[in-house]
Amino acid sequence: MQEWIQQYWEKRLEKLKAALEMNNFNVCIVDSAAAAKDTVVDKILPKLGAKSISFGGSMTVVGCGLYSHFKDNDQYTVIDTYDRSVPKNEMIERRRQSLLVDLFLCGTNAVTESGQLVNLDMVGNRVAGITFGPKHVIILLGRNKLTADLEEAMVRIKDYAAPVNAMRLKMKTPCAKTGVCEDCKSPMRICNTWTITEKSFSKGRVKVVLINEDLGF
Repeated sequence: MQEWIQQYWEKRLEKLKAALEMNNFNVCIVDSAAAAKDTVVDKILPKLGAKSISFGGSMTVVGCGLYSHFKDNDQYTVIDTYDRSVPKNEMIERRRQSLLVDLFLCGTNAVTESGQLVNLDMVGNRVAGITFGPKHVIILLGRNKLTADLEEAMVRIKDYAAPVNAMRLKMKTPCAKTGVCEDCKSPMRICNTWTITEKSFSKGRVKVVLINEDLGF
């Protein structure tokens, strides 16, 4: 049964790859989180000449082992935006500086079959990095993020990804208690900035690693 599921997703991801490439993204497909890490470290990174690296919030980046690989790697200047022990003001400054790195690693909340990346942020540093600033962006994308269209992508984010992330981050929001989006006015609301990335500009600046596993939220 697992083999058939893998084959099903291989076909879906090949179609998605073609759609993303039509939108000027560089795309590759891998079978697993471990393969995603190896692809980034051994195949993509050597071609970029990157000297500095940072991250946008992403459980997929962590799940692939890329955060742990880079955070103490003395080959690069790494701006660590995941360290929870850092005071708030310092973390904000790190997030600002992360927009000037050579390579920005993150995930995406959803992707449509036509090759649109759809994201919703609290602070905005992740969507800012995708949009402009870092010289190169690598997006790690699990197969569970695929949606039929923009409407389904936005529903997925508001109905699932946002409440789960609010719970994970221990936010004092209605959705963290109920699991249902209330379109709240909470000061800890994590749904503040939408972005829809139709195309990569310049061509190939954003690289997408499609992973044939369910990863992240």
